[in-house]
Amino acid sequence: MAEEGAAGWGAELGPEGAGSERGPGEGPAGCSRGGAGPGAPEAEAQLQEAVLRKAQGNELYRDRRYRAAIGKYHRALLLLRGLDPEVTAPMRSFVAQRAVLSAQQEALLRSTQVDCYNNLAACLLQRPLVDYARVREYSLRVLRWREGDVKALYRAGVATLQLGDPRTARQYLLQASRGQPHDANVRKYLRLTEERLSSDHEREKALYRGMFG
Repeated sequence: MAEEGAAGWGAELGPEGAGSERGPGEGPAGCSRGGAGPGAPEAEAQLQEAVLRKAQGNELYRDRRYRAAIGKYHRALLLLRGLDPEVTAPMRSFVAQRAVLSAQQEALLRSTQVDCYNNLAACLLQRPLVDYARVREYSLRVLRWREGDVKALYRAGVATLQLGDPRTARQYLLQASRGQPHDANVRKYLRLTEERLSSDHEREKALYRGMFG
């Protein structure tokens, strides 16, 4: 299947998280200036570094330097992994002192992760040889934390269709179409999915006719 416009929807709007990360009453990139518990300064510095890497990735994405952008997003995610409560909580008994993030810092961590995974999926869809399994993996990670994200639903649908599961792809694309009912790319891939399902159904009917005369 031709992949023209597979990165498609939303790509012309730029990568996720391209705007300012600063909120009212916050320091740079939306981090609280205090109250984050042990290791807070180190955690804040690590968060700032991850946000910077993401911003660098966004610039590279806009310049169509997708391979370099992928490296920046991966670096940002690596920095965040050491702060993610879902990763560090099981290791509490083995670590004498760990950074405890404030609510604002944890929200920034999660939004940066979501943006990086969304942008990684967009970058991969621009490559000459697309790793659709990885595109789906990244998109599903986004949906785990940001349910209903239309870009992630669309990319999950495209990837799932290419991986040979049009029924599940249709579910993702239908959800995406509810969020963006007039988007050309969403409608295009929903139509391709319906055609694939219809074709598969006809092949099944022909197979049964052959088996039972």
